[in-house]
Amino acid sequence: MVSIVRKRQKTWHGTTFVVLGVILSALAPYVLRLMVDASPRDVDLANLSAGATVFAVVLGLWWTRNLATYPGVEEIGAVFPAFCASYAIVLFVLIIGRFNYNRTILIAGFIISTFWFTAQFFLQQRNQRLRVALVPLGESPVGLAKLSGVEWVILTSPEQDVSSFDAVSVDLRIDLPSDWDRRLADYALAGIPVLHTKHLVESLTGRVELEHMSENAHGSLSPNLGYMAVKDVIDRVLALIGLVILSPILLIVGIAVRFTSAGPALFAQTRVGYRGKLIRIYKFRTMLAASDTGSRDAAITLPNDKRITRIGRFLRMSRLDELPQLYNVLRGDMSLIGPRPEALVLSQWYEKEIPFYRYRHIVRPGVTGWAQVLQGHVADVEQVRSKLHYDFYYIKHFSPWIDFMITMRTIKTMVTGAGAL
Repeated sequence: MVSIVRKRQKTWHGTTFVVLGVILSALAPYVLRLMVDASPRDVDLANLSAGATVFAVVLGLWWTRNLATYPGVEEIGAVFPAFCASYAIVLFVLIIGRFNYNRTILIAGFIISTFWFTAQFFLQQRNQRLRVALVPLGESPVGLAKLSGVEWVILTSPEQDVSSFDAVSVDLRIDLPSDWDRRLADYALAGIPVLHTKHLVESLTGRVELEHMSENAHGSLSPNLGYMAVKDVIDRVLALIGLVILSPILLIVGIAVRFTSAGPALFAQTRVGYRGKLIRIYKFRTMLAASDTGSRDAAITLPNDKRITRIGRFLRMSRLDELPQLYNVLRGDMSLIGPRPEALVLSQWYEKEIPFYRYRHIVRPGVTGWAQVLQGHVADVEQVRSKLHYDFYYIKHFSPWIDFMITMRTIKTMVTGAGAL
């Protein structure tokens, strides 16, 4: 299948941001390294490493273009694996060829280029406008017409000209009439992307609609257990490092909470965790201390909730109130990234109202998550249903690349305070 990115390559493959990306990835570490030591040997190593970085960036961009079939989340998500592969190939060649190189320049180049081009794709996705030709057969996802950034044009005949469209969208799960089958093959041969409508909407929205218990990307209801085990080890190591490094901030915030309102510095609550097991999570207290902590009403935080303290509002906007959950991650109760754990009383309520709600417990809950950064705080059942669509998308695409994208968006959320109450 031809990538829609290739058809729209002038949108993202512009000279300006590619040149800036190369400058930041290769020349910036190169110049800084020579400012530290400009001996002839170091200059030679820096020259080779900078050249290798430029090659890795170009290869990574080319790979991104060929990995990304669908626009939206999958297009952005192709950046990380593509650059991992390109830098791995460059490093392999350097090692096999016994070339001396500067590791600092290569590592800095990888970090800068990955973040730069991922951020660039984020910005461009927000402003993109697609024209998609829709084959009027089979089922169309709910809310198709309301999807922002896409102009849907329904095809009236297989012979209709589609050369001006970015892609052709069709329900590929049904048996199509022979005339449409032949025409779709012609579109693909002509270089026009032919995309599955449901998959396209999932990539554009980052949501999986709750029509039925869909299999995930690996053909099973269970996520990738191998990655889950590796992720758990990485989470615990990072949590330990985070607790040590952030201990002064934890102490300062705890003292500030304790002495600006009556009550303890920490708030503890029973929530539903991995595989439905109950866990005790910890946060900095952001609301007035109250005796009623187990009812449904007490568990729901409403917009402009009067119980939120002045310092609590800041902690919620900056997400600093979540820092004590690093202890939960260290214990193995939680992950750094995953669906947010809900209070037990709310989880029991949602399970009665929403089909398949329990499926979100198939992975460890996270300090931050896909729904958290895309939708923010929710209160009523319909908002929770919408949030669950995001959780299911995360589970379906459970992998390092979506965790990387959540990390990027979490940084933005912490800076802007978006989605907080």
